[in-house]
Amino acid sequence: MTDKRILMIVGDFGEDYETMAPFQTLLAVGHTVHAVCPDKKAGDAIATSIHDFEGQQTYSEKRGHNFALNASFADVDPARYDALVIPGGRAPEYLRLNPRALEIVRHFFAQNKPVAAICHGAQILAAAKVLEGRTCSAYPACRPEVELAGGNLRGYRHRRRRDRRQSRQRARLAGPSGMAVAVPRRARHVDQPRRRAASRVRAAGLNGRRRGATAWPCRNCSPSYTRS
Repeated sequence: MTDKRILMIVGDFGEDYETMAPFQTLLAVGHTVHAVCPDKKAGDAIATSIHDFEGQQTYSEKRGHNFALNASFADVDPARYDALVIPGGRAPEYLRLNPRALEIVRHFFAQNKPVAAICHGAQILAAAKVLEGRTCSAYPACRPEVELAGGNLRGYRHRRRRDRRQSRQRARLAGPSGMAVAVPRRARHVDQPRRRAASRVRAAGLNGRRRGATAWPCRNCSPSYTRS
């Protein structure tokens, strides 16, 4: 794949992982990525947020990091970019009110360029009226907006079942006082990483019981991060 120029439209309290992971990954594989936000310029920063399912009926929201912008929104010429990325989180709620942001989105659809809208990013697509007759993915709660815009939400039922399952699993980890125990998402899959780590130890000819012999895949799968 040849190097491409990719535009990211981000905003305050966008989802932390959905903003930073695509930005860093696309840079890592050699593309040029410009992250912009309305009324902000290169060198400014946006505040991100972190969302999670912790046993309630919907997700919780916590403060994330400061994400530095590397381009100015006022200087954006969409014709100079090959693809568009729109992270989710809370930011799309207000970004969709910016007429220039909607114009940029419409350009990518009119020119049939790739657009990756993540999670709540579909709110911007719905506001730009580019979903007519299209199928997209989005956070399940965005289904009414997608359908009112004439689009179809793909995988909605599957994600709804998954979210409910995760909520029940979180609820089972709640303590006597009803406060959720701080257990990472991957902790419930601890058996699988344990087996993988043990296989690596055996393949290397090491004794898994010897101190320091076992290297865990990541700290989230370490026994110290699991529920006793």
